[in-house]
Amino acid sequence: MADRARILVIDDDVDFVKATRMVLERHGYQVFAALDGVEGLQVARRERPDLIILDIIMPLQDGFTVCEELKRDPALADVPVLMLTSFAERGHETDLPVSAGLTLEAEDYLDKPAPPDVLLARVARLLARRHQAA
Repeated sequence: MADRARILVIDDDVDFVKATRMVLERHGYQVFAALDGVEGLQVARRERPDLIILDIIMPLQDGFTVCEELKRDPALADVPVLMLTSFAERGHETDLPVSAGLTLEAEDYLDKPAPPDVLLARVARLLARRHQAA
């Protein structure tokens, strides 16, 4: 089905990725996944998703850095980014400053764990906004 929205989930939590993929696919979305920021950027450049769900605390490259790189890439700058993370709860486990998130150009932010209906509503809103802008 060519008109299905394409969503990339970038998160190092394999169980979270599987659960999120199931929720999104049940609602007709085509889902790609990456387990770290470096892989996420590669998949984003290859697949050109309609929306990216991005974790913050990850190995290799954190979500703040990934988001900055996405927004600097002319081919991906208009792709909405939904930061979905347990950073508020787990931020003390990392040396990432909370202030790093204040300059992000992400279109939305949601704390984990997010109920499926809340996640789906945010995804639908971001995709609708992108479709209207196109």
